[in-house]
Amino acid sequence: MKTHLRFIRNASFILFSMISVLLTGCSESEEADEFVHVPYSEEFEYKVDAFADLEILRYRVPGFEKLSIEQKELLYYLMQAALEGRDIIYDQNGKYNLAVRHTLEGVYVYSQDRESSDFTALETYLKRVWASNGIHHHYGGDKFLPEFSKIWFEKQVRTVPLHKLPLKNGETVNDLLTKLEPVIFDPAFFPKKTNQETGVDLILTSAVNFYDGVTQAEAEAFYNTVKKPDDPQPIAYGLNSQLVKEDGYLVERVYKKDGMYGEAIRRIVFWLKKAEKVAENRKQKAVIEKLIEYYETGDLKKYDDYAILWVKDLNSHIDFVNGFTETYGDPLGIKGSWEALVNFKNIEATARTTTISKNALWFEENSPVDERFKKKKVKGVSAKVITATFLAGDCYPTTPIGINLPNSSWIRAAHGSKSVTIENIIDAYNMAAKGNGFFEEFAWSVEELDLLNTYYAMTNNLHTDLHECLGHGSGKLLDGVDQDALRSYGSVIEEARADLFGLYFIADKKMLKLNILPNEEAFKAEYYNYFMNGLMTQLMRIEPGKTIEEAHMRNRQLITRWVLEKSSKDNAVELKQHNGKTFVVINDYKQVRQYIGELLAEVQRIKSTGDYPAAQELVEKYAVQIDPVLHAEVLERYKKLNIAPYKGFVNPVYYPLYDEAGNFEDLYIDYEEDYVAQQLRYSREYSNVE
Repeated sequence: MKTHLRFIRNASFILFSMISVLLTGCSESEEADEFVHVPYSEEFEYKVDAFADLEILRYRVPGFEKLSIEQKELLYYLMQAALEGRDIIYDQNGKYNLAVRHTLEGVYVYSQDRESSDFTALETYLKRVWASNGIHHHYGGDKFLPEFSKIWFEKQVRTVPLHKLPLKNGETVNDLLTKLEPVIFDPAFFPKKTNQETGVDLILTSAVNFYDGVTQAEAEAFYNTVKKPDDPQPIAYGLNSQLVKEDGYLVERVYKKDGMYGEAIRRIVFWLKKAEKVAENRKQKAVIEKLIEYYETGDLKKYDDYAILWVKDLNSHIDFVNGFTETYGDPLGIKGSWEALVNFKNIEATARTTTISKNALWFEENSPVDERFKKKKVKGVSAKVITATFLAGDCYPTTPIGINLPNSSWIRAAHGSKSVTIENIIDAYNMAAKGNGFFEEFAWSVEELDLLNTYYAMTNNLHTDLHECLGHGSGKLLDGVDQDALRSYGSVIEEARADLFGLYFIADKKMLKLNILPNEEAFKAEYYNYFMNGLMTQLMRIEPGKTIEEAHMRNRQLITRWVLEKSSKDNAVELKQHNGKTFVVINDYKQVRQYIGELLAEVQRIKSTGDYPAAQELVEKYAVQIDPVLHAEVLERYKKLNIAPYKGFVNPVYYPLYDEAGNFEDLYIDYEEDYVAQQLRYSREYSNVE
């Protein structure tokens, strides 16, 4: 009976959505309670799908039912704006990704050979493409290869209706296959999405589509030329463009309404204009208006204006990110990947982050870094815990658990930053991991296991808060230092800086005085898990023989390996053997904190002075290489646990309800859509990039 009622209800919502299309002319196709972590009901089915090294989860949206009709309408328009940009990230991750995805989806839908092992392999490969927004692993960046045969693939592609294949400019099916077969099957064809190896051209050896026909030396020279060295308020040069060579000259193809990704951006703007009309207040309205202006013009000065307005909008309950934001995907750390996140404030849990942000100046003054690199005033540091309602672009299907924006150093210094912890995503991770045996396998003793089981959920959230709210917002660049001076090492150093800041202060007695942690033992759970992860367990995500490429993983190994080396004289941290297994042992938490403070001081110096050689030496010495014997052991132990090392998410489905006059009447949420259905629906309804 429940299934039957759900079908009738959903069918009604679909009907209302169809009516809305006619009306609009556009397709609509780290805890709150003190010391207590209260998870959602176990009756909710968090796990949706599993394949390769991934598990797909659902996340709940608690508090959605308490939103007003006006807030739900605003959320809906912002979520539609997020959907319309979906294909941008695919194209940014590699110029062949969309053609590959569309072709695979055509085979998946129209193949008549659905019982074969080749079809099963294609389904897994397609799911991986969806999860990574392309053919390279979303985290490690290595190209993954299919297990179906080339001959079978060719035969299946020829059965797909021609209008369902991505044929361009008179292409034939043979042309398409000739183009895509090396992309899919050749391991030497763009083997890395974002290459970070030393001694090679990082642009020519990276698959990302931020540059076309341009070498690393040419790109670096171009941006060094256009930058104004003495500009106290520099724009984020190159953030929203593709750098190409035309007629022998370097030019930027700007992402804007009448430029690159124009169709998707026009659709994003359509929904943002509807959102602007129902904004909660004048400040939020101004934020949306300026974002629209930026999308329409591509003017990065307007992007800065938008970022400043967004930072100052502190009272809106609904919030969002929509645009070309993080630069991790670019080997030079310049180009912004498109992402979107729609959310509302978790008012009760925000009390924790509010306490931290109100004390931002104390943390800055008591940081162990050189006084030259400290801010004298801390402006506009705001933090909140949010409930995600929709993930898109570089935030989907895999998503961060915390965000701190904007990235511009001068805006942070003059206007502050906004930090969020995405608690319903963290809760989904925690609920899906219950009883998986991970801590029992890798914790040294019952003492560490008790620490983790008692405090880890609490301290992990707190470390995320400190990292995002204070770590990224701390310190300053010396006058005249280019914020891109560290180049390819900038992302790793910045993440290490924020992590070190959080680790240093989570062990401070200030946490007890602020009533954020219950006792002096709690922080040890975060220290132990962090070192266990950085030294050992994160290696489960790396294939044998590979080095570490991803910035966050490099950051964690950098910190833990540096401290381990320092500990060689006092065994503050050590790796010990027991029954043939390796374990992390922390013998002196106080000394570990001392080492963390020393490294924080050095990393801040590197950042503040733009010391590229020191950044290079630190990263290459500690963050990249892997002990192959330890790596093999971790992989073997982890394999026995049968745990997927990565998690991704499906979004809830939102159904708008309109009255007879076409006015928005309500918004309903449904959690039933599965991973495959969602991805295929998004491809049908939101393919806006050619």
